[in-house]
Amino acid sequence: MGGTDITNDGCIGPKSTAFYELRGKGGAGAVTVSECMVHPKTDGSHAYHLDTSILNSLASATYTADAIRRHGAIASIELSHSGMYAGTYMTDKSRQKSMHQWGPSDTVRPDGIEVKALTKELIDEIVASYKETASLAKRAGFEMIMVHGGHGWLINQFLSPYFNKRTDEYGGSLENRCRFAMEVLKAVREGVGPGFPIEFRMSGSELFEGGYTLEDGVEIAKFLEPYIDLLHVSAGTYQRGFGDTHPSMFKEHGCNVYLAAEIKKHVSIPVATIGGLNDPAQMEQIIAEGKADIVYMARALLADPFLPRKVMENRDQEIVKCLRCFTCMAERAATSTRRCTVNPLIGREIEGDEIQPAPVKKKVLVAGGGPGGLYAAYTAARRGHQVILCEKEEELGGILKSEQALPFKHEMYELAGTYELLARQAGVEIHTSTAVTKEYAEKENADALIIAAGSRPLVPPIPGLNGENVVIVNNYYKEKEKVGDEVVVFGGGLAGCECAIHLGMEGKKVRLVEMREVLAPDANVRHRPLLLKEIDKYAEIYTGYKGLEVTAEGVWCENKEGEKVLVPGSTVICALGQRSRTDIVDELRDCAPYVAVIGDASKVSTITNAVYWGYHAALDI
Repeated sequence: MGGTDITNDGCIGPKSTAFYELRGKGGAGAVTVSECMVHPKTDGSHAYHLDTSILNSLASATYTADAIRRHGAIASIELSHSGMYAGTYMTDKSRQKSMHQWGPSDTVRPDGIEVKALTKELIDEIVASYKETASLAKRAGFEMIMVHGGHGWLINQFLSPYFNKRTDEYGGSLENRCRFAMEVLKAVREGVGPGFPIEFRMSGSELFEGGYTLEDGVEIAKFLEPYIDLLHVSAGTYQRGFGDTHPSMFKEHGCNVYLAAEIKKHVSIPVATIGGLNDPAQMEQIIAEGKADIVYMARALLADPFLPRKVMENRDQEIVKCLRCFTCMAERAATSTRRCTVNPLIGREIEGDEIQPAPVKKKVLVAGGGPGGLYAAYTAARRGHQVILCEKEEELGGILKSEQALPFKHEMYELAGTYELLARQAGVEIHTSTAVTKEYAEKENADALIIAAGSRPLVPPIPGLNGENVVIVNNYYKEKEKVGDEVVVFGGGLAGCECAIHLGMEGKKVRLVEMREVLAPDANVRHRPLLLKEIDKYAEIYTGYKGLEVTAEGVWCENKEGEKVLVPGSTVICALGQRSRTDIVDELRDCAPYVAVIGDASKVSTITNAVYWGYHAALDI
């Protein structure tokens, strides 16, 4: 996972060192630091550089390699060059557009940026920079090198017939298109010497028309095999298949494994696979069936850095699974930091991963058993406090309960169970079917109260919205049998869109009504484009439609032209948003010396914020 606190001159910041160290401490066999750009002259991306002319560059790399290795993991570093997509991760896009972009061939990118073909002299210079950077990485204490040759970056651009239109020795035939990669790998070997593991990361297939196929991927692997010790098979390109390279929640776990499995049949070196894997049983099966020799994880180890250690200690049920929600990658694109929906420590590992005992043990009452409340209770109990958590419903989970009806979001539903298990193991006393009222709170006389009462569905006073044919989206999991074959999803936010996709997948005729001009503005920037693609497959879209009345025939709306039109459907799913339970907050605000309001009870937001606020509220007691 790419760096975050990268210094202005490309050094590894202390937060990233701590981030990579915790993945080593968590039991990973190897931890790869990414991405180190080898040739800033032609790739001015804001990423790591390794250069003795930069003060602290070698030192920060050395401290990072040592931090990983001290826990028994092998420290690896990914050497890369963005080519024609230099500056992709810059937050200052105007600066990115002012950079010179270099690639295999002269072209103009889809966004209008001109790309210049690399000359032979520049190619030689870049190849030499791989050797020099690899040598410095070895000096810094890294014990493996990963050469990034996939995902649409420079080496992949040379391998791809879509990007590479050269007519010299670097273009045309597949062997010629592999030449640059082979020269890079030979140079890296010269830099690190014999007996030092070199890994090559490639896309098994580019997975788009005009790119190379799996059959080509097999041939590329055979050309490169003599120069490497490990072949790491990924998929797709960032630019033309983000949801392929990073499989979304709409795809099967392990959907890219077939690429590694096929390539493994044709090479004798170990092969690694990757792509949305977070279930230890599936990973064991992949290796047992000979589809790959090694399994890589990225997002799964953001969600739970201790996943490998939990597997080794037979604690699989305690694994906090990645939800494939893309919060992590959206945050990196937006702010160049890390955030994870299920792991509030992400990017802040430098603060320490051990929960410190509270100097004074207190009685803590948590009102609400959703994700924020559960995580707050778990954290407070680990600090040694006496913790009582009350949930007014029969089942814990809060808004997560509704996700059990959507197969592609089942891990979000499972999250509540995992958090409950962790909380109980930490000693939290849990009471369901128990509402925290002012009287209850005064009876318990807690030293601290965390209000995690969540939100309630927003149901405006639209005629017919309380009819028998209307299902509130939060209650869909309890009332699935009420839903007919023609459905109007009333509300095009994230919840409405995901419900519409699910209903469409079930074969129902779905019409999605949204008053605004855009769908799912509350979805993050990585998830939203993939969500909209699915919506296009499974629903008819009516944006700019204001709902006026719900009847047995559907929803009467006013369209952009001011006309009254019927959007037909025998069932209406109401997905018009949530509203904070401010009445509960107002009732309980003065019921303990320390009171914290978290999650939707404070502001209708995301699970990410609920968990993060709950964690820190508990630390503050």
